[in-house]
Amino acid sequence: MKKVLVLGSTSAIAQATVRLLAARGASLYLTGRNAANLDAVTKDAATRGAAKVASQVVDLNDFDTHEAQKAGTLVVISSVAGDRGRQSNYVYGASKGALNVFLQGLRNRMAKSKVAVVTVKPGFVDTPMTAHLPKNKLFASPEKVARGLLSAADARKNEVYVPGIWALIMLIIRTIPETLFKRMKL
Repeated sequence: MKKVLVLGSTSAIAQATVRLLAARGASLYLTGRNAANLDAVTKDAATRGAAKVASQVVDLNDFDTHEAQKAGTLVVISSVAGDRGRQSNYVYGASKGALNVFLQGLRNRMAKSKVAVVTVKPGFVDTPMTAHLPKNKLFASPEKVARGLLSAADARKNEVYVPGIWALIMLIIRTIPETLFKRMKL
């Protein structure tokens, strides 16, 4: 990827991805809602070797400012939480499940164009969002997720679990019968 638009550039995973892209010498256009955080990410990318870096504070809810995507790769970070509703995070899981279905439909709609739609489903990631949770071997760093994200984007995959072990974990979790699953404390 030589030219990359990053929406939500200030999240932990996006920042790790931007660092890797900058090291590749990509030209970057970064967006985010917080001007100060976006400025810091933009400056960091420039120092890491990005060919070009531009940024803009953007409210993606302002649909009048969107332009048609006619070619390229759209990479969206979802979560394994969207694969099965669990008592501990069913509201978050529902939002990610809805996002996954939206991306499936968008991928179907864009299939005849030159736009690839890639869904990235990380498991646990060591970010500020999970700072309150005890860490274990299933936690990945934002950098590891960013590497998996870029690999999936380069290959224009439809959907990828990052790290890959989550594909097996979620396959098992999805196949547990509902009568047993609702008794489990996951």
